Amino acid sequence: MTPDLKMTTDLTMLAWSAALCALLWVPYILARIGAWGLVNAVGYPDSPPEVPAWSARMQKAHTNMVENLVPFAALVLVAHLGGMANEMTALGATIFFWARVAHVVAYTFGIPWVRTVCFFASFAGMVMILLPILGL
Repeated sequence: MTPDLKMTTDLTMLAWSAALCALLWVPYILARIGAWGLVNAVGYPDSPPEVPAWSARMQKAHTNMVENLVPFAALVLVAHLGGMANEMTALGATIFFWARVAHVVAYTFGIPWVRTVCFFASFAGMVMILLPILGL
């Protein structure tokens, strides 16, 4: 018997979130190469030059995305495989993705309140996926 394979909104948002995470390193590494030069960027300089502030913030946004992608992915997969995915989990996954996009932009450009609101919005999206898993 073949399982019913369906690309749901939840899984689509998970795929887009993974793609976002997988690509976030590119701009800040290019900035590092520009500031350090290619030889230092691929090596381990003892005293690396400063990088542009935006690129340091983008690296932190990337790290934050990595930290949040793991629980998000687990929640989406549990809801999907457990047959608990519904309109609320789809909305939660969509909120998570777009809030993470906005989080990267706000973090990179140094907009503190917006960054924080976006972080909590993405967390709320994860809670929206968790609630049906818990039967709430």
